[in-house]
Amino acid sequence: MIFKGTFNNLLRCCNSAVIVKSFRSLSANSQKMSLEEAKQVAAYRAVDEFVTNNCVFGVGSGSTVVYAVQRLAERVETENLKVTCVPTSFQAKQLILKHNLTLGELETNPVIDVTIDGADEVDSKMTLIKGGGGCLLQEKIVASCSKKMIVIADYTKDSVKLGDRYKKGIPIEVVPMAYVPIRNKVISLFGGEIKLRSAIAKAGPVVTDNGNFILDWLFTNQDLDWKKVDSTIKMIPGVVEIGLFVDMCQKAYFGQPEGNVVERSPPS
Repeated sequence: MIFKGTFNNLLRCCNSAVIVKSFRSLSANSQKMSLEEAKQVAAYRAVDEFVTNNCVFGVGSGSTVVYAVQRLAERVETENLKVTCVPTSFQAKQLILKHNLTLGELETNPVIDVTIDGADEVDSKMTLIKGGGGCLLQEKIVASCSKKMIVIADYTKDSVKLGDRYKKGIPIEVVPMAYVPIRNKVISLFGGEIKLRSAIAKAGPVVTDNGNFILDWLFTNQDLDWKKVDSTIKMIPGVVEIGLFVDMCQKAYFGQPEGNVVERSPPS
């Protein structure tokens, strides 16, 4: 508890460069940061570097984005920034409203300056798995409208190949009536196993913000051409979107257990 209090005080009064330095100092006594603290330092770094005055900001979904919105709210208050926030999910919209930020939408802001979002896994080519929280369709739409997509994550999301660390598979959002034939077609094309994602607090499947089901594809071949996989699966009638983000991310920030942040860009 003492560490968290000290950490939060540092975040309020220091800029991002000092935050990273402070993390290193604190981690000398505490040895390693928690995953939540690693997420936080990555999120703060990205917001400090990419969010500017009068920009349109795509707000991703998930636990790491909570810290990005928190940092944005601090900067809006202290720097009097004017930022329009376009959400990728119901959760993201609620975060924007909770922090009294300016809410926008794609109808009035079809071009987004930067989107900051989390990821379930990032491979060495900057291909992402997203959709663990069920928001892959809106996340991909907003990312596709963005000049830049920046990923923030803790060190456990950094992999050489997809599937090295994330074992829950690639989400596929589907029209409910078609989930069985889609499941069979994907398995026949690429192998592996597919499960209909079940809800936790109710009986039955997860239903997305768009009223669809999610299939989680547990692939076994890590050497697939993910660009081809993405386009092939999306051509199956009834598939709405797949949680593969290929050639969409310009930079990723991974918070490390020592308190520093590792940056990665796509290979040239």
